[in-house]
Amino acid sequence: MVFSERVERLKSSLIREILAAAQRPEMMSFAGGLPAEAMLPALDWAAMPTSMGQYGMSEGEPALRELLAAQARALGVPCEASQVLVVSGSQQTLDLTAKLYIDKGTQVLLEGPTYLAALQIFQLFGADCLSVPVTAEGVDLVAMRARLEQHQPAFAYLIPTFQNPSGARYSEAVRDGVAALLDEFSVTLVEDDPYRDLNYDGVQALPIVSRLRKASWIYTGTVSKTLLPGLRVGYLIASPDLFPHLLRLKQSADLHTNRVGQWQALQWLGSERYTRHLAELREFYRARRDAMQAELLRYFSDLADWHVPQGGLFFWLTLKQPLDTRTLLPAAMARNVAFMPGEPFFAEPERNFGNLRLNFSHVSPERLGEGLSRLAAVIREAQPARAA
Repeated sequence: MVFSERVERLKSSLIREILAAAQRPEMMSFAGGLPAEAMLPALDWAAMPTSMGQYGMSEGEPALRELLAAQARALGVPCEASQVLVVSGSQQTLDLTAKLYIDKGTQVLLEGPTYLAALQIFQLFGADCLSVPVTAEGVDLVAMRARLEQHQPAFAYLIPTFQNPSGARYSEAVRDGVAALLDEFSVTLVEDDPYRDLNYDGVQALPIVSRLRKASWIYTGTVSKTLLPGLRVGYLIASPDLFPHLLRLKQSADLHTNRVGQWQALQWLGSERYTRHLAELREFYRARRDAMQAELLRYFSDLADWHVPQGGLFFWLTLKQPLDTRTLLPAAMARNVAFMPGEPFFAEPERNFGNLRLNFSHVSPERLGEGLSRLAAVIREAQPARAA
């Protein structure tokens, strides 16, 4: 068979492979970013009009676009409903962005580490991914300036609020600094904001796109983390110069996002019951985050360093004695524990050993200590052999 050149660059998703292997009931999985099933709300379909089964507008349902635009304006994002495109999960935003910008060799600026699936999509289209280190305060602005002075990336893909995988939340100073750099070098910003509502400590920060004065931008979010991931409803909001191109790419991809999911999202977003649901969700996940922090202190204090995430779904651990955490997977899985190695979250995994991402939303508190104890034992067993 003769396939396109792009297929040669197509990599399987390690996290999807781990999740498939972690379906056994005895498996304790810290691997994926799955919402807790106990917090998935029951949906009422009785009032849905039959017309929702018909083809719809490529842009999305008008009422939903108006609502999303209003919510974005409340965050300082300068937009109207005409700039909103409802997509099949914010994952589709990344696909459309790649189609819009990337040819083989196109340079893209990313955080290091960054969202695994974004890296997979951009590399599939042939991007040359340039990384900028991330700390708990956000990207290293000195390193970012150096990258922008030496290269000409087509866009910068950033996750400033409860970043996946690191959990970092950019400080106000870093957000302002990033906006100033992107304006100075005329680099488009793609800002991914899926975790904003999973905020456990009351910290707030306006999106970076609200601070831009010259650069083009795409801002994207989803209902997957707060409502139901199975609805596959997300959105992008783009500066006027980009929106028409993204719309045409959407039309060529799937005509429109499923109207059934859009209708259900519209019943929830902005409603009093959604506000109550978010409050319950934050309380539930805050308790699970705090439970994981307590167990990490118990089992990992001598093994790794980390910071407590203020939101999102993940802890990011850096081993004090680095090793390739991918090599730990077989032993961990044999003990019915799944986790996500840190190396695949980097554009250059072979130069970034010694991190692992742990999800705290999915494993019940009753099994949390047992799972982390087993994982810590796997690491301890591997480290003396590596050191020797």
